Amino acid sequence: MNFFIAEALGTMLLIIFGDGVVANVVLKKSKAENSGWIVITTGWALGVSVAVYVTGWASGAHLNPAITIGLLSYGQISSTMALWYIGGQMAGAFLGAVLVWLYFLPHWAVTDDSSKKLAVFCTSPAIRSFGPNFFCEFLGTFILVVGVLGITSTYNNLSNGLAPFLVGILVWAIGLSLGGPTGYAINPARDLSPRLAHAILPIAGKGKSDWKYAWIPVFAPILGGIAGTWFYNSILPILVEAQNIMKSGG
Repeated sequence: MNFFIAEALGTMLLIIFGDGVVANVVLKKSKAENSGWIVITTGWALGVSVAVYVTGWASGAHLNPAITIGLLSYGQISSTMALWYIGGQMAGAFLGAVLVWLYFLPHWAVTDDSSKKLAVFCTSPAIRSFGPNFFCEFLGTFILVVGVLGITSTYNNLSNGLAPFLVGILVWAIGLSLGGPTGYAINPARDLSPRLAHAILPIAGKGKSDWKYAWIPVFAPILGGIAGTWFYNSILPILVEAQNIMKSGG
């Protein structure tokens, strides 16, 4: 239960900042309207860092079922723990989306474009092609997980206080470099729970929730997370050996 609460809190904060910055940029009469992709990617990145700082010391701040399932697949956490983690992530993401809806309550009715309203809650591809869209989400999550495992590796000798900031930088880099084709969900909870909130909430003129696409930002990140976890742990002994050779002077 403690892990559930920590992951719910962290994921809620992530979504408040992440969905919040999208709402700031796309909803009509927001003072940040049309401020662009740099603002969106920066808001998401800073939101990740804040969320990890708040709960990382308590649960490790997975905040993402793709990370949790990846670690589960490699035997690094138990199935019981994984269920608590994923439950917390899904609940926190839903609550965060609801709070963003309330925060921007007057702006929904004055925003005519239903696709922009949906974009606040979840992702959609710039060009809808399921194969390439799946690959983008798979590879983006693969890079996320490899990056997170690398940053948090004890072999880096980083201060514990620096890692959350660097994870935010990683998410920022993914958004800036790879986010354009699909909106870089790279997190099933980040996409699925807010999409469900969009479907349930009484949002004026909201349109459809695009459930035909919804499976991609769920299953592609899960597979990418598993692949990233196995890849990093497979090459870790090689990296350690390279480090030892370097220290010994060859």
